[in-house]
Amino acid sequence: MVNGNVLTSLPAAESPSPAPSDVLENLEGIEIDVTDPQWWVDLATGPVLRSVVIIVGALVVRFVVKKIIDGFVKGLTATADFTPPRLSAGPDEPAREVAGEDFLHAERRMNRTATLGQLFKNVASAVILAIAGLMILAEWGFNLAPLIAGAGIAGVAFGFGAQSLVSDFLSGVFMLLEDQYGVGDIIDLDGTSGTVEDVQLRVTRLRSVDGVVWWVRNGEITRVGNMSQNWSRAVLDVGVAYDADIAQVRSLMGDEAHKLFQEQEWESVLLEEPEVWGVESLGNDSVVVRLVLKTHPGEQWRVARELRERIKARFDAEGIEIPFPQRTVWVRQPEGPRVLPA
Repeated sequence: MVNGNVLTSLPAAESPSPAPSDVLENLEGIEIDVTDPQWWVDLATGPVLRSVVIIVGALVVRFVVKKIIDGFVKGLTATADFTPPRLSAGPDEPAREVAGEDFLHAERRMNRTATLGQLFKNVASAVILAIAGLMILAEWGFNLAPLIAGAGIAGVAFGFGAQSLVSDFLSGVFMLLEDQYGVGDIIDLDGTSGTVEDVQLRVTRLRSVDGVVWWVRNGEITRVGNMSQNWSRAVLDVGVAYDADIAQVRSLMGDEAHKLFQEQEWESVLLEEPEVWGVESLGNDSVVVRLVLKTHPGEQWRVARELRERIKARFDAEGIEIPFPQRTVWVRQPEGPRVLPA
């Protein structure tokens, strides 16, 4: 009421907001005096202190998470059976115990678990540090909404532009989880064969028998042939002449294989008694007889080379012919100049 000299104020909700020019004038009037001790005290007890607390807390959480992962990995490896493989068994014992399959599975399980544990620790560290960084930015007054929105847009753009990289990463993770192969395995990746020297999340490094190093992207691998996982088998196909006594051939091949199996030099390589499976095929020039031996991973080629040499020497001593393709070559001499008599 103006006439009665009573001044009523407007409600707070209806008070007019200051103009932008007034706000700018107020902000321009604020001065930061770095010589004021109170300003430093407020800064130290404000965002600086809270940032230090966030960093220390993040490091503590990171340490605890790593310890939990290490304990989980240690628990998995502790339950593995590392009983050394035995080389002979009774009539009622299964072949897998003779071959030491439990030991081989345990060893591969330990290596795979250690690799996955390191991967999980790296991922956990990245997530914890990223969250701590965002919290520190918020303490210093940064508006995180545009930053998060921009990061989302950048993530979508990066995802479209780096689909092959994401595919390589996911393929590497599943290869480790499924234990498709590991370091030291001899594998075939779509026609590229060699020994695995390193398995990363993006690429796999192979070294072929001639020393060539191959880098294969995990996302491009469509099939994997592992020739040295858990156990291997040496397969020998020996061809003999059609007039040879097959029963005698099988007996000689089995005899040489059992001699090799009983030698001390090879007892740590061969896992089971050798088996002569018999006639594998009837070829154009020979009858093929197959012999197999179960070996430790990667030892099948060395065993096969040694046994071929012994079988060849034994067949030569027993007069058994190993046929080979033969070819008759006719050489025609051109007629020389005719010499007429004088």
